Amino acid sequence: MKTLSLKLDDTVYQETEELLEKIKKPRNRYINEAIQHYNRIQRRKIISKQLALESKLVRDESMKVLNEFEMLDEYES
Repeated sequence: MKTLSLKLDDTVYQETEELLEKIKKPRNRYINEAIQHYNRIQRRKIISKQLALESKLVRDESMKVLNEFEMLDEYES
Protein backbone atom coordinates (compact mmCIF):
# COMPACT_ATOMS: atom_id res chain seq x y z
CA MET A 1 0.00 0.00 0.00
CA LYS A 2 1.29 3.49 -0.89
CA THR A 3 1.11 6.54 1.31
CA LEU A 4 0.48 9.93 -0.23
CA SER A 5 -0.23 13.46 0.79
CA LEU A 6 -3.46 14.93 -0.52
CA LYS A 7 -4.75 18.50 -0.61
CA LEU A 8 -8.52 18.89 -0.81
CA ASP A 9 -10.61 21.99 -1.32
CA ASP A 10 -12.16 23.02 1.97
CA THR A 11 -15.68 22.39 0.70
CA VAL A 12 -14.80 18.91 -0.59
CA TYR A 13 -13.13 18.06 2.70
CA GLN A 14 -16.05 19.29 4.79
CA GLU A 15 -18.63 17.46 2.67
CA THR A 16 -16.56 14.29 2.85
CA GLU A 17 -16.21 14.51 6.61
CA GLU A 18 -19.97 14.98 7.01
CA LEU A 19 -20.67 11.96 4.82
CA LEU A 20 -18.11 9.81 6.60
CA GLU A 21 -19.72 10.54 9.91
CA LYS A 22 -23.11 9.46 8.56
CA ILE A 23 -21.99 6.32 6.77
CA LYS A 24 -19.46 5.26 9.41
CA LYS A 25 -16.71 4.45 6.92
CA PRO A 26 -12.99 5.13 7.40
CA ARG A 27 -11.73 8.09 5.37
CA ASN A 28 -9.00 6.01 3.76
CA ARG A 29 -11.47 3.34 2.59
CA TYR A 30 -13.85 6.00 1.28
CA ILE A 31 -11.14 7.77 -0.74
CA ASN A 32 -9.85 4.46 -2.15
CA GLU A 33 -13.36 3.51 -3.28
CA ALA A 34 -13.93 6.95 -4.78
CA ILE A 35 -10.70 6.76 -6.79
CA GLN A 36 -11.50 3.22 -7.96
CA HIS A 37 -14.91 4.43 -9.14
CA TYR A 38 -13.41 7.42 -10.94
CA ASN A 39 -10.75 5.20 -12.56
CA ARG A 40 -13.50 2.96 -13.98
CA ILE A 41 -15.27 5.99 -15.43
CA GLN A 42 -12.06 7.26 -17.03
CA ARG A 43 -11.25 3.82 -18.50
CA ARG A 44 -14.73 3.68 -20.05
CA LYS A 45 -14.25 7.13 -21.57
CA ILE A 46 -10.90 6.11 -23.04
CA ILE A 47 -12.36 2.92 -24.51
CA SER A 48 -15.34 4.83 -25.90
CA LYS A 49 -13.08 7.37 -27.62
CA GLN A 50 -10.89 4.63 -29.02
CA LEU A 51 -13.90 2.70 -30.30
CA ALA A 52 -15.28 5.83 -32.00
CA LEU A 53 -11.92 6.51 -33.63
CA GLU A 54 -11.49 2.93 -34.83
CA SER A 55 -15.07 2.83 -36.09
CA LYS A 56 -14.38 5.89 -38.23
CA LEU A 57 -11.24 4.24 -39.58
CA VAL A 58 -13.11 1.16 -40.83
CA ARG A 59 -16.39 2.87 -41.80
CA ASP A 60 -15.54 3.38 -45.49
CA GLU A 61 -14.25 -0.16 -45.95
CA SER A 62 -17.31 -1.57 -44.17
CA MET A 63 -19.61 0.33 -46.52
CA LYS A 64 -17.76 -1.10 -49.53
CA VAL A 65 -18.18 -4.63 -48.20
CA LEU A 66 -21.86 -4.01 -47.44
CA ASN A 67 -22.44 -2.75 -51.00
CA GLU A 68 -20.72 -5.84 -52.39
CA PHE A 69 -23.00 -8.10 -50.33
CA GLU A 70 -26.05 -6.19 -51.53
CA MET A 71 -24.93 -6.67 -55.13
CA LEU A 72 -24.54 -10.41 -54.50
CA ASP A 73 -28.11 -10.55 -53.16
CA GLU A 74 -29.38 -8.87 -56.32
CA TYR A 75 -27.62 -11.46 -58.54
CA GLU A 76 -29.07 -14.37 -56.56
CA SER A 77 -32.65 -13.15 -56.81
